[in-house]
Amino acid sequence: MKKLVTLSIAGFDPSAGAGVLADIKAFEQNGVYGMGVVSALTFQNDTEFDGVEWVGAEKIIRQLEVLLRKFEIQHFKIGLIESMGVLQEIVRYLRSKIAEPVIVWDPILKASAGFVFHEPSVELPQSLIESVYCITPNIPEAIQIFGADNLNNKLEVASEQLNIYLKGGHGEDGIITDLLFVSDHTYAFPNDRLPNGTKHGSGCVLSAALTAQLALGRSLPDAAELANGYTYKFLASNDTLLGYHQMIQNEAY
Repeated sequence: MKKLVTLSIAGFDPSAGAGVLADIKAFEQNGVYGMGVVSALTFQNDTEFDGVEWVGAEKIIRQLEVLLRKFEIQHFKIGLIESMGVLQEIVRYLRSKIAEPVIVWDPILKASAGFVFHEPSVELPQSLIESVYCITPNIPEAIQIFGADNLNNKLEVASEQLNIYLKGGHGEDGIITDLLFVSDHTYAFPNDRLPNGTKHGSGCVLSAALTAQLALGRSLPDAAELANGYTYKFLASNDTLLGYHQMIQNEAY
């Protein structure tokens, strides 16, 4: 294929605002060919969430297996997953088949419509810390994983082992600031808060755009800046909860 292939492992959202369908849109608009593996069937639209039917690790791996037999894929975005155990199985499989896969994990713990997928606290196993390249939590998710007290200090410490992109949309200021924590620096990406900028699936879009830009060979700070800009355009695209994807203008083309 002439384009790099980037793959999403995520839930199927029928509204296409979040999950694997949103990831594919973001991949394509950021200059890579998007493929997808379904990790859950969700029953939802942009404002209602009626339930989820999980796809087990074995079936996720079967979907991966047939793709990896034919395509060379190095970059993966992982979204909604049933459990930490299933996530670990998937990551182990990818690492057994691919030398140094680049994995971006968006730790979706709660649907935007309010449905809670996972318990109030989540502990990251050391095996994941060592295997995942970057995680992209929002502020509530980061609190669930790392704790509320001195959150930014905790993220700075954690970034010695794991890159962390903190999505700042849940803050209350007029300026929304996303933060990228890497081992030797913290990067800030501020944007004005938009009056109708809330979008279903915006976290999925950010992590997918970040993965695509990494696949194109960007450094993590550059990829993060471009993903932030792409997501901001998505948030500003209309006044509804379902944003429009717009091609990013960069050297990828």
